[in-house]
Amino acid sequence: MLKTFKYRIYPNSEQKILIHKHFGCVRWVYNYGLNLKNQTYTQTKKGISRFDIQKNIPLLKKQEETSWLKEVNSQSLQYSLENLDNGFTKFFKKLGGYPKFKSKKNPKKSFGIPQNTVVEFENNLLYIPKFKKGIKIIIDRKFEGEIRSSTISMKTNGKYYISILVEINQELPRKKPIDEKQAIGIDLGIKSFLVTSDGLVIDNSKHLKKSLRRLKIRQRKHSKKVNGSNNRKKSVHILSSIHEKISNRRTDFLHKTSKFLIDDYDTLCLETLNVSGMIKNHNLAQSISDVSWSEFNRMLDYKSEWYGKNIIRIGQFEPSSKMCSVCGYIKSDLKLSDREWICPKCGTKHDRDVNASNNIKNFSFVKNNTSGTEEIHASGVMNSVTSSAQETTKSLV
Repeated sequence: MLKTFKYRIYPNSEQKILIHKHFGCVRWVYNYGLNLKNQTYTQTKKGISRFDIQKNIPLLKKQEETSWLKEVNSQSLQYSLENLDNGFTKFFKKLGGYPKFKSKKNPKKSFGIPQNTVVEFENNLLYIPKFKKGIKIIIDRKFEGEIRSSTISMKTNGKYYISILVEINQELPRKKPIDEKQAIGIDLGIKSFLVTSDGLVIDNSKHLKKSLRRLKIRQRKHSKKVNGSNNRKKSVHILSSIHEKISNRRTDFLHKTSKFLIDDYDTLCLETLNVSGMIKNHNLAQSISDVSWSEFNRMLDYKSEWYGKNIIRIGQFEPSSKMCSVCGYIKSDLKLSDREWICPKCGTKHDRDVNASNNIKNFSFVKNNTSGTEEIHASGVMNSVTSSAQETTKSLV
């Protein structure tokens, strides 16, 4: 099983210079490889592999104008070409855009080390190629296993980190059986972060909105600073620190919420969300980005694998909000502003989000042959309706 461990490192002044040389050389080799791929295809209508580009690196080191490539770890240079190849693979599989040239002005910088990373837990030191003296590292948790790769990165506020990918000698647990009694439907939203089919409501912390006033004031001050001045650099550092605090609070909230759900339930039922399409609505884009639905779903996916739990997702076009979870009536004229509604057919009063979470759970079990069919219909869903929509809404503090 693969796990990633991230630690903060504290390089001295000499080590910072060498780290930044790695940043620059890795970026240059990446751009060199991308340019060579573009030229080769333009001239021959054929691609060129990273191994053919890799053969040019020793020749570049011998040339006077690029002899500075000798100062950095050769494995990191080769690793940048591997990342370039992965970018093209994702592009051809339609999982990402065409690879772009990396800018020197980009404040986020990193370089990879495919192997030969050593961490001394007792002395709190990190050893990587070209760094003969260990880099000070703060180790908040130890790991056991084989280090597969590492990535040194620097954030915009000047903090340095290392992410270590470790192969742990541990097999993934077997999945728990899918049982409706140990399952829960989850409806993600903006007003409330999520509402479950048993009536649990977790409020939206609105991490960005709470810091937005302070952020706007700092951005206005930043816009008045002279380009290239020390005051502008200090202003960038302050802005980066604010964004980092917002990001850390959001990530902490997502980790705690996802772990809580994974621990308490064997099966989680969710709705497939087209987040990239929803963000195109400029009235909701900031709020949708702030709740980080995609990151939350990603956390649920890998944590469900770690703990042997199940994730079931229904289609994004299922009428989870518009359908009555008691009788199956579909209220086609339901608006986004309607937070509560009464079913014209059976007279049941619904909370929009609780009703949606119940329908998501019911749809999921019909899809998994609970009612003997893979097609999801309102009539089939009604056989597995629970009474949780009638319970008093609770809140998680």
